Amino acid sequence: MTLTSTRELAGGRVFLTISAFLFIASAAGTICWCSSMSGGMVMPGGWTMSMTWMRMPGQSWAAASTSFLAMCTAMMLAMMMPSLVPMLLNYRRCVRARNKSRLSLLTAVCGTAYFFVWAVFGGVAFTLGVTLARAEMHSTVFARSVPFLTGLVWLLAGGIQLTSCKARQLAQCRLAPACAEALGDGSQNAVLHGVRLGWRCALCCSGFMLILLVVGAMNPGAMAIIAAAITVERLASRPAILARAAGVAIIVAGAIAIARAVGAV
Repeated sequence: MTLTSTRELAGGRVFLTISAFLFIASAAGTICWCSSMSGGMVMPGGWTMSMTWMRMPGQSWAAASTSFLAMCTAMMLAMMMPSLVPMLLNYRRCVRARNKSRLSLLTAVCGTAYFFVWAVFGGVAFTLGVTLARAEMHSTVFARSVPFLTGLVWLLAGGIQLTSCKARQLAQCRLAPACAEALGDGSQNAVLHGVRLGWRCALCCSGFMLILLVVGAMNPGAMAIIAAAITVERLASRPAILARAAGVAIIVAGAIAIARAVGAV
């Protein structure tokens, strides 16, 4: 084995080791955060509003949003790292031929840009969640309709899994990066590629993320199931079939939720 091959192998091991550490640390942090945010407010209609959308006593909205974004980033690290690592390995293989000296830096920049996209989506989710929570606390009628509306969101999420857009974004995530778009010897290219990966991934996972928001962003069980589903979709030999099967299962779950909500009225 040549010296260059040995260095590349060592670099790959370091990358995988750091990725494993980030996954374990973010998973542990997410579990601890979820434990500290357990409980909620019982609402009309027999459901419980998550503490995620509430401020702690004496906490400002700026502090609450910052705390949520930090939690969201840790959560997305834990959920998306298993499916992101193969994409970053492909990126490293494409870039290595032109920029070996900065390979680790460019990989880190690309990964950071990827999770920045998820942080932006987290900010949008927090704003939407807080707005809906205020409406639910000020309107008994709206609060009572939440179980029914949750079922509709499940139907929407399942429908997304069956669309051609989902299939197209999933295929692009699995093939990313095409070497032609990944090659480059500057940090700007790494940022753009990371943003591109994050955007495609967010579109691909939009159905699953909708479910996570309505089930509870602080639900470790839901996070684990969704993370596993996302990873299987990315790595399975026949992803389109699995995506559609998941969509059908989600639609069935949504129909059951709606039936229960209607029966409870």
